[in-house]
Amino acid sequence: MSQEFTEEKEVFQQHIQKAGLKRTAQRDLILEVFLRTEEHLTSEDLYRLVQKEDPNIGQTTVYRTLKLLTEAGLAREVRFGDGRSRYEHNYKHQHHDHMICTECGATIEFYSAEIEALQDAIAAKHRFQPTYHSLRINGICADCRRRAREEKKHELTSQPHVRLVSSTHE
Repeated sequence: MSQEFTEEKEVFQQHIQKAGLKRTAQRDLILEVFLRTEEHLTSEDLYRLVQKEDPNIGQTTVYRTLKLLTEAGLAREVRFGDGRSRYEHNYKHQHHDHMICTECGATIEFYSAEIEALQDAIAAKHRFQPTYHSLRINGICADCRRRAREEKKHELTSQPHVRLVSSTHE
């Protein structure tokens, strides 16, 4: 196991000990692969990545370990409205929100102090104490909009041009 992510590995080790579980090479590898990947992963995505390094690790082991990572505060489950759970790094990562392309599924993370301040003001106005929030903006990313424009332009230029010639019969 590499020397990277030693703090996260210690957090995970403490969590599994408290849960009465043992440290295993499989759990260590799954943790390491997750920590190396800065993407929003489904359990299936993580399983495919783990399989490249150890084909003997089963999908159930990956799923259960991902749940342990979430319980330990190392991972956070996020949902983008497509019915699939994804996981992202949570430990010592700043809060952020997401914009999700409904065409290609690309996800853009962003932080806005203005939005955070507005949420705090609205909560205070209603005497509400937020404990967690998630902002998700769905739309179409710049790449997909560009692709759509190019496809439309291609369709217009590739249309057969028909010239009607009228003839008069006398």
